[in-house]
Amino acid sequence: MPHFFITSSQVKDKSIEISDKDNYQHIARSLRAKPGEKLLLIDENCIQYETVIENITNSCVYAHINNSYPSKRFLDFDLYLAQSPLRSDAQSFIVEKSTELGVSGLYPVHTDFCALTNSVIEKKVPKWQKIMYESSKQCERAQVPKCFDLITFDKLLSEKEFDKVIVFCERIATKTIRDSFEEKPVKKGDKVLVIIGPEGGFSQKEFDYFENKNLEMLTLGNLILRAETAVTVALGNLIYEYSNNNR
Repeated sequence: MPHFFITSSQVKDKSIEISDKDNYQHIARSLRAKPGEKLLLIDENCIQYETVIENITNSCVYAHINNSYPSKRFLDFDLYLAQSPLRSDAQSFIVEKSTELGVSGLYPVHTDFCALTNSVIEKKVPKWQKIMYESSKQCERAQVPKCFDLITFDKLLSEKEFDKVIVFCERIATKTIRDSFEEKPVKKGDKVLVIIGPEGGFSQKEFDYFENKNLEMLTLGNLILRAETAVTVALGNLIYEYSNNNR
């Protein structure tokens, strides 16, 4: 069932009027939807609406609400990713999969071995935000995550507050996510930041910085993973351990 984001102001009693240009064009022109077809809609309050199209005019789609309920398509802790952007398809993959895995936001960080220059990263942010939006629609997320502007580790860690910060450093770390959760499990409502570097890993200067900040440095095991694989494995395992600790 196609999934679209709306605002609560579009809800009128038992119907929803979809007249914003992007959604209208997608439903009426791209999908060529017809009356009687179903749509799944969600508003800014995370209320999900199961609807059926009643009518389509030259400027509006009218949908009747069959059912509505609070969406459950989100994590009950805030998961953020700070990551050194990769080139083209690999970075698009990371943005898409981190959205599917429920991140609340992505912080692009330029590291010493980063594949992209600052100017390129800054230009790519709108593209990555669009990928997040489309991926959120495809996997029926309750909210669209935010792709933030380029930031440094120093600024990120000094201006933002997190309950847990995890750096994945395959070359020097020995402690696992499970070890970390045994010492300090993530709780409902916590803000968690996961930091992952580029293909070349972090520099010695960056390792020293993490150590000076007393950040938790973890491993994903004995295998060396590509950066985009490491992101999906790290986020997936973290969510798994959280679920097991909060049953």
